[in-house]
Amino acid sequence: MGVRDRLTRLNGSVPEGVELVAVSKFHPVEALREAYDAGQRIFGESRANELCDKAKVMPEDVRWHFIGHLQTNKVRQILPHVTLIHSVDSERLLRLIDSEASRLGRKVQVLLQLHVAREETKYGFTPDELLSLLTPDLLAHLPSVEVAGVMGMASNVDDEERIRSDFRTIRSVFDMLRDGIMSDVPGFKIVSMGMSHDWPLAVDEGANMIRVGTTIFGEREY
Repeated sequence: MGVRDRLTRLNGSVPEGVELVAVSKFHPVEALREAYDAGQRIFGESRANELCDKAKVMPEDVRWHFIGHLQTNKVRQILPHVTLIHSVDSERLLRLIDSEASRLGRKVQVLLQLHVAREETKYGFTPDELLSLLTPDLLAHLPSVEVAGVMGMASNVDDEERIRSDFRTIRSVFDMLRDGIMSDVPGFKIVSMGMSHDWPLAVDEGANMIRVGTTIFGEREY
């Protein structure tokens, strides 16, 4: 089964109202073209150089999402190309994105990354850190950033209840922010969680954006 067929099958099972990010990192442009020709427009990359190289040769209406850990020294490189950065995991990075976006004269959408998984290696804010970080004063000093929602990953375990619990925590933090500090921000509406192996659980627990790679493109080509 090719990329087109896998993507068509996946789209048939993703509920209405859930946006699909095709995680294209490590896959060749030819595979992205096949997905594009099948109607996919949002692609997720996790390496700055790879995203920029692909953006130069893919059609202009592709919406590039940066989904990996973003190093501060790569912000300037990706900003001309991305429509959404999923992985903002520090106040410093948030402020740097704002200053670089301001320099370009544009506004950039970002998601704040939550760390709820069992693995220590994952990046992100704890729920308490994120809830205390977002203040009216901080938001007022980020004129070139639109905080559009949250992103997170569940623990990499076989325990379905643990995975669901992680997703519920991410969703609950989003709800607290939406009903609190972000209540007057209409663009704050994205809950990005769920990947190839667990996206149905994520959708069950309130995801409205999923990041799927292997199910579309097959195993990565390193």
